Amino acid sequence: GVIRSSALLTHDVMQLQIDLDAPMEFDAGQFVLVRVPGVDGYRGWSMINYDRNTRSLRFVVKKKAGGNLSDWLFAEGRVGTAVEVFGPLGTATFYPSIAKNLLCIAGGSGIAGMMSILSRAAQENYFADHSGEVFFGVRTMNDAFFLDEFTSLRKACGDKLKVTIALSDLAPTEGGVEVQNAHPLLTFETGFVHEVAGRRMQGRYEGVRAYLAGPSPAVDASVRMLLMARMSTANIRYDKFS
Repeated sequence: GVIRSSALLTHDVMQLQIDLDAPMEFDAGQFVLVRVPGVDGYRGWSMINYDRNTRSLRFVVKKKAGGNLSDWLFAEGRVGTAVEVFGPLGTATFYPSIAKNLLCIAGGSGIAGMMSILSRAAQENYFADHSGEVFFGVRTMNDAFFLDEFTSLRKACGDKLKVTIALSDLAPTEGGVEVQNAHPLLTFETGFVHEVAGRRMQGRYEGVRAYLAGPSPAVDASVRMLLMARMSTANIRYDKFS
Protein backbone atom coordinates (compact mmCIF):
# COMPACT_ATOMS: atom_id res chain seq x y z
CA GLY A 1 0.00 0.00 0.00
CA VAL A 2 0.84 3.70 0.08
CA ILE A 3 0.58 6.25 2.88
CA ARG A 4 -2.11 8.51 1.45
CA SER A 5 -2.56 11.05 4.25
CA SER A 6 -1.46 11.90 7.77
CA ALA A 7 -2.62 14.45 10.32
CA LEU A 8 -1.78 15.21 13.93
CA LEU A 9 -4.62 14.61 16.39
CA THR A 10 -2.52 15.74 19.37
CA HIS A 11 1.12 16.65 19.80
CA ASP A 12 2.08 12.96 19.88
CA VAL A 13 -0.77 11.11 18.15
CA MET A 14 -1.17 10.93 14.39
CA GLN A 15 -4.01 9.69 12.20
CA LEU A 16 -2.76 7.82 9.17
CA GLN A 17 -4.43 6.49 6.04
CA ILE A 18 -2.92 3.73 3.93
CA ASP A 19 -4.42 2.95 0.53
CA LEU A 20 -3.96 -0.70 -0.43
CA ASP A 21 -2.95 -2.18 -3.76
CA ALA A 22 -5.72 -4.79 -3.39
CA PRO A 23 -8.97 -4.87 -1.37
CA MET A 24 -8.86 -6.27 2.17
CA GLU A 25 -11.66 -7.93 4.11
CA PHE A 26 -11.34 -7.62 7.89
CA ASP A 27 -13.42 -7.87 11.04
CA ALA A 28 -14.12 -4.96 13.38
CA GLY A 29 -11.42 -4.91 16.07
CA GLN A 30 -8.64 -6.48 14.00
CA PHE A 31 -5.16 -5.12 13.24
CA VAL A 32 -2.45 -5.40 10.61
CA LEU A 33 1.34 -5.44 10.68
CA VAL A 34 3.01 -2.61 8.81
CA ARG A 35 6.61 -2.30 7.66
CA VAL A 36 8.05 0.93 6.31
CA PRO A 37 11.24 1.40 4.27
CA GLY A 38 14.44 1.85 6.24
CA VAL A 39 13.00 0.71 9.58
CA ASP A 40 13.52 -2.87 10.77
CA GLY A 41 10.57 -5.03 11.72
CA TYR A 42 6.79 -4.74 11.62
CA ARG A 43 4.47 -2.68 13.83
CA GLY A 44 0.95 -3.69 14.80
CA TRP A 45 -1.72 -1.06 14.15
CA SER A 46 -5.46 -1.49 14.65
CA MET A 47 -7.84 -0.15 12.03
CA ILE A 48 -10.13 2.74 12.99
CA ASN A 49 -12.54 2.20 10.13
CA TYR A 50 -14.82 -0.68 9.32
CA ASP A 51 -15.62 -1.18 5.66
CA ARG A 52 -16.21 -4.39 3.75
CA ASN A 53 -13.72 -5.23 1.00
CA THR A 54 -11.93 -1.91 1.43
CA ARG A 55 -8.84 -0.49 -0.23
CA SER A 56 -8.30 2.09 2.51
CA LEU A 57 -7.21 1.54 6.13
CA ARG A 58 -7.05 4.24 8.79
CA PHE A 59 -4.98 4.12 11.98
CA VAL A 60 -3.86 6.17 14.96
CA VAL A 61 -0.17 6.03 15.81
CA LYS A 62 1.35 7.33 19.03
CA LYS A 63 4.85 8.78 19.04
CA LYS A 64 7.13 6.81 21.33
CA ALA A 65 10.33 8.21 22.81
CA GLY A 66 13.22 6.61 20.94
CA GLY A 67 10.87 4.70 18.66
CA ASN A 68 12.51 4.28 15.27
CA LEU A 69 9.29 4.03 13.31
CA SER A 70 7.45 6.82 15.10
CA ASP A 71 10.49 9.09 14.81
CA TRP A 72 10.53 8.35 11.07
CA LEU A 73 6.78 8.88 10.70
CA PHE A 74 6.45 12.05 12.78
CA ALA A 75 9.44 13.67 11.09
CA GLU A 76 7.49 14.38 7.91
CA GLY A 77 4.31 12.33 7.83
CA ARG A 78 5.71 10.42 4.84
CA VAL A 79 2.74 10.86 2.52
CA GLY A 80 3.31 8.95 -0.72
CA THR A 81 5.62 6.35 0.84
CA ALA A 82 5.07 2.74 -0.21
CA VAL A 83 4.69 0.33 2.73
CA GLU A 84 4.08 -3.37 3.33
CA VAL A 85 0.86 -4.43 5.07
CA PHE A 86 0.32 -7.95 6.46
CA GLY A 87 -3.01 -9.08 7.83
CA PRO A 88 -5.67 -8.89 9.04
CA LEU A 89 -4.85 -10.40 12.41
CA GLY A 90 -6.41 -10.53 15.87
CA THR A 91 -9.27 -12.21 17.69
CA ALA A 92 -10.71 -9.31 19.74
CA THR A 93 -13.42 -8.99 17.12
CA PHE A 94 -17.02 -7.83 17.19
CA TYR A 95 -19.93 -9.42 15.34
CA PRO A 96 -23.54 -8.26 15.76
CA SER A 97 -24.54 -11.90 16.23
CA ILE A 98 -22.97 -11.93 19.74
CA ALA A 99 -26.13 -10.10 20.92
CA LYS A 100 -24.48 -8.77 24.08
CA ASN A 101 -24.09 -5.33 25.61
CA LEU A 102 -20.71 -3.82 24.76
CA LEU A 103 -18.03 -2.55 27.12
CA CYS A 104 -14.99 -0.90 25.52
CA ILE A 105 -12.05 0.14 27.71
CA ALA A 106 -9.08 1.68 25.93
CA GLY A 107 -6.11 3.88 26.66
CA GLY A 108 -4.45 6.25 24.21
CA SER A 109 -4.05 4.94 20.66
CA GLY A 110 -5.71 1.70 21.77
CA ILE A 111 -9.00 3.44 21.00
CA ALA A 112 -8.43 2.66 17.31
CA GLY A 113 -9.88 -0.86 17.37
CA MET A 114 -12.80 0.36 19.48
CA MET A 115 -13.66 2.91 16.80
CA SER A 116 -13.85 0.10 14.26
CA ILE A 117 -16.13 -1.89 16.58
CA LEU A 118 -18.36 1.13 17.18
CA SER A 119 -18.44 1.87 13.46
CA ARG A 120 -19.76 -1.60 12.66
CA ALA A 121 -22.21 -1.48 15.57
CA ALA A 122 -23.55 1.86 14.30
CA GLN A 123 -23.87 0.55 10.75
CA GLU A 124 -25.87 -2.43 12.04
CA ASN A 125 -28.10 -0.30 14.33
CA TYR A 126 -26.80 -2.50 17.14
CA PHE A 127 -27.59 -0.05 19.93
CA ALA A 128 -31.29 -0.16 19.18
CA ASP A 129 -31.41 -3.39 21.21
CA HIS A 130 -28.14 -3.39 23.19
CA SER A 131 -26.27 -0.91 25.35
CA GLY A 132 -22.71 0.26 24.86
CA GLU A 133 -20.30 1.76 27.39
CA VAL A 134 -17.04 3.27 26.10
CA PHE A 135 -14.24 4.36 28.45
CA PHE A 136 -11.36 6.22 26.78
CA GLY A 137 -8.34 6.93 28.97
CA VAL A 138 -5.90 9.79 28.35
CA ARG A 139 -3.66 11.83 30.61
CA THR A 140 -5.07 15.35 30.16
CA MET A 141 -7.55 17.21 27.97
CA ASN A 142 -4.68 18.06 25.62
CA ASP A 143 -4.22 14.33 25.00
CA ALA A 144 -7.87 13.67 24.14
CA PHE A 145 -8.94 13.13 20.54
CA PHE A 146 -11.91 11.75 18.57
CA LEU A 147 -14.27 13.80 20.75
CA ASP A 148 -16.18 15.01 17.69
CA GLU A 149 -16.36 11.45 16.37
CA PHE A 150 -17.68 10.19 19.71
CA THR A 151 -20.28 12.96 19.74
CA SER A 152 -21.41 11.99 16.24
CA LEU A 153 -21.71 8.36 17.33
CA ARG A 154 -23.77 9.36 20.36
CA LYS A 155 -26.11 11.38 18.15
CA ALA A 156 -26.45 8.54 15.65
CA CYS A 157 -26.81 5.70 18.18
CA GLY A 158 -28.89 7.34 20.89
CA ASP A 159 -28.84 7.11 24.67
CA LYS A 160 -27.99 3.41 24.82
CA LEU A 161 -24.42 4.31 23.82
CA LYS A 162 -22.48 6.21 26.47
CA VAL A 163 -18.93 7.55 26.22
CA THR A 164 -16.73 8.51 29.17
CA ILE A 165 -13.35 10.21 28.85
CA ALA A 166 -11.10 9.27 31.80
CA LEU A 167 -8.36 11.81 32.61
CA SER A 168 -5.59 10.27 34.71
CA ASP A 169 -3.54 13.40 35.40
CA LEU A 170 -6.01 16.25 35.48
CA ALA A 171 -9.47 16.83 36.86
CA PRO A 172 -11.91 17.47 34.01
CA THR A 173 -12.78 20.91 35.39
CA GLU A 174 -9.14 22.07 35.21
CA GLY A 175 -8.46 23.66 31.83
CA GLY A 176 -11.17 21.67 30.10
CA VAL A 177 -14.45 23.48 30.72
CA GLU A 178 -14.64 24.67 27.13
CA VAL A 179 -14.02 21.17 25.81
CA GLN A 180 -16.73 19.73 28.04
CA ASN A 181 -19.20 22.44 27.07
CA ALA A 182 -18.51 21.71 23.41
CA HIS A 183 -19.25 18.00 23.93
CA PRO A 184 -22.26 17.78 26.26
CA LEU A 185 -23.10 14.24 25.13
CA LEU A 186 -19.81 12.93 26.54
CA THR A 187 -18.93 12.36 30.21
CA PHE A 188 -15.57 13.41 31.65
CA GLU A 189 -14.13 11.93 34.85
CA THR A 190 -10.82 11.85 36.70
CA GLY A 191 -8.90 8.61 37.23
CA PHE A 192 -7.19 5.78 35.43
CA VAL A 193 -9.47 4.34 32.78
CA HIS A 194 -9.92 0.97 34.49
CA GLU A 195 -10.81 2.71 37.77
CA VAL A 196 -13.40 4.94 36.10
CA ALA A 197 -14.86 1.97 34.23
CA GLY A 198 -15.02 -0.06 37.44
CA ARG A 199 -16.89 2.68 39.28
CA ARG A 200 -19.45 3.30 36.56
CA MET A 201 -20.00 -0.36 35.66
CA GLN A 202 -20.39 -1.66 39.21
CA GLY A 203 -23.04 -4.37 39.29
CA ARG A 204 -23.79 -4.06 35.54
CA TYR A 205 -21.76 -6.84 33.96
CA GLU A 206 -24.58 -9.26 33.20
CA GLY A 207 -24.81 -10.00 29.46
CA VAL A 208 -21.73 -7.89 28.64
CA ARG A 209 -18.87 -8.52 26.22
CA ALA A 210 -15.76 -6.47 27.09
CA TYR A 211 -13.11 -5.29 24.63
CA LEU A 212 -9.81 -3.94 25.97
CA ALA A 213 -6.90 -2.15 24.27
CA GLY A 214 -4.03 0.19 24.96
CA PRO A 215 -0.70 0.07 26.81
CA SER A 216 -0.05 -3.30 28.47
CA PRO A 217 -0.32 -1.96 32.05
CA ALA A 218 -3.74 -0.47 31.27
CA VAL A 219 -4.98 -3.70 29.66
CA ASP A 220 -3.66 -5.80 32.55
CA ALA A 221 -5.30 -3.52 35.12
CA SER A 222 -8.60 -3.70 33.22
CA VAL A 223 -8.43 -7.50 33.09
CA ARG A 224 -7.85 -7.65 36.86
CA MET A 225 -10.75 -5.28 37.48
CA LEU A 226 -13.13 -7.36 35.34
CA LEU A 227 -12.04 -10.65 36.88
CA MET A 228 -12.53 -9.24 40.37
CA ALA A 229 -16.03 -8.23 39.25
CA ARG A 230 -16.52 -11.91 38.35
CA MET A 231 -16.84 -11.39 34.62
CA SER A 232 -16.16 -14.63 32.75
CA THR A 233 -12.96 -14.83 30.73
CA ALA A 234 -15.05 -15.88 27.71
CA ASN A 235 -16.43 -12.34 27.58
CA ILE A 236 -13.10 -10.48 27.93
CA ARG A 237 -11.41 -9.87 24.58
CA TYR A 238 -8.09 -8.21 23.78
CA ASP A 239 -5.02 -8.68 21.58
CA LYS A 240 -1.47 -7.95 22.72
CA PHE A 241 0.60 -7.25 19.65
CA SER A 242 2.99 -4.38 20.44
